Amino acid sequence: MSGELPANINIKEPRWDQSTFVGRANHFFTVTDPRNILLSNEQLENARRVVHDYRQGIVPPGLTENELWRAKYIYDSAFHPDTGEKMILIGRMSAQVPMNMTITGCMMTFYRTTPAVLFWQWINQSFNAVVNYTNRSGDAPLTVNELGTAYVSATTGAVATALGLNALTKHVSPLIGRFVPFAAVAAANCINIPLMRQRELKVGIPVTDENGNRLGESANAAKQAITQVVVSRILMAAPGMAIPPFIMNTLEKKAFLKRFPWMSAPIQVGLVGFCLVFATPLCCALFPQKSSMSVTSLEAELQAKIRETYPELRRVYFNKGL
Repeated sequence: MSGELPANINIKEPRWDQSTFVGRANHFFTVTDPRNILLSNEQLENARRVVHDYRQGIVPPGLTENELWRAKYIYDSAFHPDTGEKMILIGRMSAQVPMNMTITGCMMTFYRTTPAVLFWQWINQSFNAVVNYTNRSGDAPLTVNELGTAYVSATTGAVATALGLNALTKHVSPLIGRFVPFAAVAAANCINIPLMRQRELKVGIPVTDENGNRLGESANAAKQAITQVVVSRILMAAPGMAIPPFIMNTLEKKAFLKRFPWMSAPIQVGLVGFCLVFATPLCCALFPQKSSMSVTSLEAELQAKIRETYPELRRVYFNKGL
């Protein structure tokens, strides 16, 4: 390898130590940086070229290590880690904060009427469906029927939960009513993510050894991956949907919002956005992206295959998705 860079920079892995929460948090603060959605196709393709060339031993003259890592994170922000395909713009992790702050802020502002609940829960689940498909683990494609079933089921579940809870909270304090959207979102995540990734539960996701050698596909690994993502997504939504209600409940009693009620939505969106800037990367960092499990936790057939080829192997690794 020629050029100024050393040959041993492992850009297949994140820049920071992923065995620690702090390392994973640094990684995801970079991955979820909203500025990445403003990058042009030319910048994205240039980053992909730099990354692919470096992996092949080709280094452009003058390329620095910081520039290489920047290219790697631009590449990771737009291209799927397993398939290599360019991801849908609003499904990328860099779009999470601006998209979620807008949708969540509006959900929490316009939660009192049935048409508003229907509309915003539909918008939210449509967005979630795109995100869950875009950030799925593995390279198994979903059929149109599977996509449709997941989308309809999650949307129906979220709307039913929101409407049911709204009916129950009509005779309680307005503050409690403000938490209805969060309950609906939490319930929908438990439905949407497993359904959107149902193919992984059927055929499994790729598992590898520590060096990335593919060993087979495991549905048990998919179950662990999906569970971790559901937990992360619910906790990710919690600060933005739990803290602003208290603030808005106080602000709406003040003269300013009584005089300018139209300011309620922008303020709520801003509060949610502030929470999500921190909650999104920190909750993504709760579990390692390259997750692992014991060989003994795999399906019996896969265990036997691995023991025959790699008798000393104790753990397997897989991309859990986001």
